[in-house]
Amino acid sequence: MVAERTKLATALKANGDLKLVAYLMAGHPNKKRSIEVGKKLAASGVAAIEIGIPHSDPLADGPVIQRAGQIALEHGMTVAGALEVAEAIAAEGVPVALMTYINPVLSYDPRKFAAEAAQAGVSGVIVPDLPIEEAEPVAGWLRSASLDTIFMVAPTTPPDRIATICSHSSGFVYCVTVTGITGARKELPEGMHELFGELRKHTQLPIAAGFGISRPEHMRSLRGTVDAAAVGSAIVNDIDRGGDAVALVKDLLKACR
Repeated sequence: MVAERTKLATALKANGDLKLVAYLMAGHPNKKRSIEVGKKLAASGVAAIEIGIPHSDPLADGPVIQRAGQIALEHGMTVAGALEVAEAIAAEGVPVALMTYINPVLSYDPRKFAAEAAQAGVSGVIVPDLPIEEAEPVAGWLRSASLDTIFMVAPTTPPDRIATICSHSSGFVYCVTVTGITGARKELPEGMHELFGELRKHTQLPIAAGFGISRPEHMRSLRGTVDAAAVGSAIVNDIDRGGDAVALVKDLLKACR
C-alpha cells in the first residue's frame, strides 16, 4: 500500500535524522499553562506534538501521565477543552495528534469529535484501546474528516496482525517499544530493532517509536532505525515540576541529528 503524504506523514519522515514527537497532557497543570507550554514546544524544533485527552481509566499510561491526567481532570479539563488546547497549539503550524481512549470519544459522539478535531486543525488521532477489529465506524468517521488514524504495534503483535495494522494506519505507525505502560526507562529493550525491521516490511509510512524513550542516548540508538521518537513522561515530569521542557527537548533534538 502506498503511503499518502499527509501533513503528519511528511513531518515525521526521517531524512538522515530522527524526528521528535513531544507529548503533553491537555489541561496539565491547567488549561492556560498547557497551551503556553504547547506553543513553546511547537517552536522548539519538534516535528509534531501529541496531546493527551485526560481519562479516568488510562490503561496504557504510566504513573507520570496518569497523575497529569488526574490533575487535568481535577482542573475541569474535558474533551471539548482538550480540542481548544489542540486548536491553540495547532495554530503554531506543527502537526498535532490527539491521544485519547475510546470511551471519551464515544461519550462525546464520534462524528462530532471527528468533525471538531478537524476543525481545530488536528492532523491525526491515536486510540490505544481501539483494536483494528472494532475500529469501525469510529475510524471511518475520523478518515472522512481527513484525520489520520494512527494504530499501535507492540512487541507482542504477530506478523500477520502487523500487516493488518499497517494497512489501516495513516500518518504514521506507532511502534510501542515495551510490553507494558508508558514511563521513562534507563535503557530501551533488546529486540526492538527486529520489531522495527518487521514493520518496515509492511509499510512505507513513517514509524514512530514510543514508550520508555526519555534520554539523548535513546535518541542516538533509534536514529537510522525508525523515523521518529515520541517522548512523553520525561516532558510531562518537567512540566509537573514547573518547567516548560524546552531545554530537555533541545537536548533530545541534538541527539536526533
